[in-house]
Amino acid sequence: MKKLVNDPKRVVEESVAGFASAHADLVTASSDPLFIARAGGATRGKVGLVSGGGSGHEPLHAGFVGYGMLDAAVPGPVFTSPTPDPIVAATKAADGGAGVLHIVKNYTGDVLNFETAADLALAEGIEVRAVVTDDDVAVRDSLYTAGRRGVAGTVLVERIAGAAAERGDDLDAVAGIAERVNANVRSMGVALTPCVVPHAGEPSFELADDEIELGIGIHGEPGRTRTKLVSADEVVDLLLDPILADLPFGEGDRTLLFVNGMGGTPLVELYIFFRRAAEVLGERGIAVERSLVGNFVTSLEMQGASITVLKLDDELVELWDSPLHTAALRWGR
Repeated sequence: MKKLVNDPKRVVEESVAGFASAHADLVTASSDPLFIARAGGATRGKVGLVSGGGSGHEPLHAGFVGYGMLDAAVPGPVFTSPTPDPIVAATKAADGGAGVLHIVKNYTGDVLNFETAADLALAEGIEVRAVVTDDDVAVRDSLYTAGRRGVAGTVLVERIAGAAAERGDDLDAVAGIAERVNANVRSMGVALTPCVVPHAGEPSFELADDEIELGIGIHGEPGRTRTKLVSADEVVDLLLDPILADLPFGEGDRTLLFVNGMGGTPLVELYIFFRRAAEVLGERGIAVERSLVGNFVTSLEMQGASITVLKLDDELVELWDSPLHTAALRWGR
C-alpha cells in the first residue's frame, strides 16, 4: 500500500483540517464533534440542508457545502457512518429557524444514525425532515443496505434541493423537491480495480487484471456480475440498459447525464464514457439537456465509473442552473 498519509487513524481528522484551511472563505470545521458548516453560519429564515456519511467518497459531502447546496456535512470514518452526536451538532449549525432537511444515502448505519440525530434535534426544538437516496439500480439488499443503495444521484438531490432552499422554499417544499429528484434519478457503476482502506492496508476485494465488476457499490460491495474487461462503449451499454429500463426512460424525455469517476479514473476515460452514453440516449430519442462529468462520488483510489441519469422538467432545470458556489461545484456567481 502506498498512500500519502501520516497516521491511518487520523486520516479523516487531518483531511478535514486541510479542507477547511484550503476553503476558509466557504466553510468552517468543528473538530469535536467533527463536522463542516458554511462560513458565516446558518442563513436566518432559510431551510438548512445537512448530509454526511463515511469518508473516502470525497468531494462528497464536504465539497458540496456552500451557497446553493448544503449548509453542513458530517464525515464519518472511512466507509463508516458518523455517529449521531456530530450529526446533531451539524443540524444545529445549519438551523436558521426554518427547519433542517437531512439527505441520507441508503446505508443501514447512515439511516439509523441520522434517524437518532433527528429525534435528538427535535427534542431541542429543531424541526427535521429526512430524504433517503436510493438511486442505484444494480442490486437490492446489499451488504450495507436494506433496499437500494444511495450513490451518485445523491449529488443531484443535494444540489437541486439546496437550490430550492436558497430560493426560499419551506421545509415541506424542499423535502418534496428532494424526493422528486430521488424518484426520477437512476445510477449504476463499474469497478476496474479495488481500493485500499487506510486502516486496513489491503485491497477491499479481489479483481483479476482482466475482470470488471458491474454494479459495484461505492464501498466496494459486490455488484450484479463479474465479467471480462470489454471496450468502454460495451461497458456503457451494460450500465445504461438497466438504468433506462428501470424508471423507465423513454423517447421525448429530457435528462441530465452525469458520468462520475470512482477516484482513480482520469477525465479522458470519463469523457469517452460520456460520449457513448449521450450517443445511446440520442438514439433512443432522449434529450441530454444538462451534464456533469468528473470525480464527485469516489471510492478512494478505485478505478471505475458510474452513470447517472435524471429525468428533468422545467422547474428542475431552473433549480439546477441557479447560482452555486461550493468547493467542488460552482457556477452563476
